[in-house]
Amino acid sequence: MLYQINDVTVMVGGAKILDHIHFEIHGTEKIAVVGRNGAGKTTLLKLICGDLTPDRDDRRQHPGIIAARALTTGILRQDVFKDKSLVLEEYLHSLFGRENSFLPEMYAFERDFDRMFTRLGFSTEDKNKKLEEFSGGEQTKIGLIFLFLQKPDILLLDEPTNHLDMGSLRWLEEQIRNYEKAVVMVSHDRFFLDQTAQVTYELTRGQFVRYVGNYTEYRKQKRKNIEIQNKAYERWQTEVNRQNELIRRFKNKPKKAAFARSRKKMVERMEKVSRPEPEESHIFTGEILPLNRGSKWVFQCEHLKIGYDRPLLELTWRLRRGQKVGIVGPNGAGKTTFLKTVVGKILPMEGKCDIGNEISIGYFDQHSANISSEKTVAGHFHDLFPALTQKEVYQTLGAFLLGGERASARVKDLSGGERARLVLCEILQSRPNFLVLDEPTNHMDIPAKETLESAFSAYKGTILFVSHDRYFISQVADALLIFEDGEASFYPFSYEHYARRKYEDSGDGQTLRARMDAQEAAMIQEFRDVPKAERHMETVNTEEAYMDWQLRLAREQMEQCRAKTQQLWRQLEIQSVEQWKIFGSGGSWEQAGDEKEAYEEALLKWQEACEQWYEIYCQYEDCREELYGKDSDTTESGIYY
Repeated sequence: MLYQINDVTVMVGGAKILDHIHFEIHGTEKIAVVGRNGAGKTTLLKLICGDLTPDRDDRRQHPGIIAARALTTGILRQDVFKDKSLVLEEYLHSLFGRENSFLPEMYAFERDFDRMFTRLGFSTEDKNKKLEEFSGGEQTKIGLIFLFLQKPDILLLDEPTNHLDMGSLRWLEEQIRNYEKAVVMVSHDRFFLDQTAQVTYELTRGQFVRYVGNYTEYRKQKRKNIEIQNKAYERWQTEVNRQNELIRRFKNKPKKAAFARSRKKMVERMEKVSRPEPEESHIFTGEILPLNRGSKWVFQCEHLKIGYDRPLLELTWRLRRGQKVGIVGPNGAGKTTFLKTVVGKILPMEGKCDIGNEISIGYFDQHSANISSEKTVAGHFHDLFPALTQKEVYQTLGAFLLGGERASARVKDLSGGERARLVLCEILQSRPNFLVLDEPTNHMDIPAKETLESAFSAYKGTILFVSHDRYFISQVADALLIFEDGEASFYPFSYEHYARRKYEDSGDGQTLRARMDAQEAAMIQEFRDVPKAERHMETVNTEEAYMDWQLRLAREQMEQCRAKTQQLWRQLEIQSVEQWKIFGSGGSWEQAGDEKEAYEEALLKWQEACEQWYEIYCQYEDCREELYGKDSDTTESGIYY
């Protein structure tokens, strides 16, 4: 145990922020701390670094904070530097003192600083600038460099990803993973937490709950725990109701009064099972279907040049029905301009673009949330959809975290994130078959983002969107459109796949696009058996590559569901035999209980996976027919059968 907080309470301004908390750091753990804004995450960091001390507590009979040894801490605050009038070179030397400028330690420190400084895009001349002349993101980078070079035993990071570009984020993730000591970090960047965290603490109602794993693993475990606790609560509630019914039936019968009293005592002695707190986010379990499917090709463009005064880029591309494509690239690359061109708000500078037949667009841009009304949220929504009952209005709003008291609030009093959710709720309720979204999660907290991720995953139409939230992109997009260096390229794989390829060292100086052309073409050729020489393609077709990848993923999912179903069936068979041995012919599936329920759920998922695979298979055949004609051999070795 490196560090432990045990039964500590912290009051700030008369308000109890942390309530008898328990928090531990083991060895060199990389710990993520998550929770709603204002829950006390930053307070915890201040407590660890000594800016705050535990409140006196007569109930606690032991030290509130225990450390294995004398520990050093270093913290990256949201306001990185206090005195920003200093020149960076002066600040660097002030850490050792002018009299120690020629020590070997100072030389090594400055050498390592220069290496990291230039690695993050600075020039050596930038060391002569004052700290206040650097932007907020640049100050964060410099602060991170100093922290990593000082190597404290516990490194504390408060929102370290704010204002960092993609390259800097990648550098930071590598530094944390390779850091030889403990790290505790607070961040809303879930992709960053997935890449770095080994342990996740959730802070809720002043208490910490420890989960082993990164952010995604924590979310899976929490949902599993809620399901288990829900079932336990339901079983307890059923048993209590059954016993109370027996008590009610027999308490007034003289011959059964003793039986009723014993049952009452038994109920009183039963350990109470509390109902689990509901998820802050809403998970959509059903499908969100458009009113009509629309044409197979939702959007097509040929030699399309987009821009205002000058062309930003040119692309030829088409979007298939059902695809969910995220657009990534640096600021100013033309992402928003392209979306506006797609929906017709901006005319093409050159080339042509077309929306498919019977395509209805739901468009959300960065100004869509600027709605204001004196009406309540429920009244505003009902006026837009008068066919809905009041119950349906509240249920629909509740699915987007706008139920209860928020439904009775005036629209103009909602926060920016809440207004954005209201507009997105309106768009999805109108059930278009093509969503065009520009930064839909801006100003939203994590539960709101997870709600939208679930909604867009359940949506069965086509989505084209721009987002800077890497986790959101990874959860929603099944392909990417990359805008970079004045060029556009379609990447028919997931965001994680793209991130790995973008930053891996090819050893020969090749760009991502060149490596993708060579490596993905080779991979697709491994999937396909093409006996006829005239069918060989020198470069992989992006549409076919996309369908190949989708089909392979669907096949893997189908096989996993089949294996799970067979495993549960074998368990049921074994259990039925054992029950038959014990109960004779009285053994039945009714005694299987949870096992039967698990089997039936797995069987349903297997059926759904089979249907999903078949739908993609049909789309794949359509794609092959369009590319090679009706007589083409579409059978792939190891893919279909």
